[in-house]
Amino acid sequence: MTLKILLPFEILEERSRVSRIVAETPSGSFGLLPHRLDCVAALVPGILTFQVEGEDEVYVAVDGGVLVKTGATVLVSVRRAFTGTSLDQLRDRVSQEFLTLDESEQRARKVLARLESGFLQRLAAVQHE
Repeated sequence: MTLKILLPFEILEERSRVSRIVAETPSGSFGLLPHRLDCVAALVPGILTFQVEGEDEVYVAVDGGVLVKTGATVLVSVRRAFTGTSLDQLRDRVSQEFLTLDESEQRARKVLARLESGFLQRLAAVQHE
C-alpha cells in the first residue's frame, strides 16, 4: 500500500510498500492490510501505527481526522500529527506540543470572546437608536 499523511499545511509522511496500518476510530482500533476493501473512517485523537516492509513500526500521534482507502492508496488527513519511532519519545513530544498549542488556543479564544462581546454590544446599541 501507499500511505500519505496530510496536514493542513504539508505532507507529513508519504510511504510506499506499507504492509499494515492500525488506526483509532470512535468504535475502537482497526487494521488495514493491502487487500482490504475500500473504506472511509473518522479518526479520533490517538496513535496511528504503520509498518513498511522490512522496517520497524512507525508511530504517529494524530489529533482527529479522516482515513480514506481507495485501491492500494491510503490517505490520512488530520489537523495535527507527530511521528516517532518509540512511544516514549512520541508521548514527550505530544505533551510539549499539544500543551503549548492549548495555551495559545486559550489566549486566542479569550481575545475572540472579547471581540464578539464588543461587536454584540455595538450592534445592540445601533438597533436601539
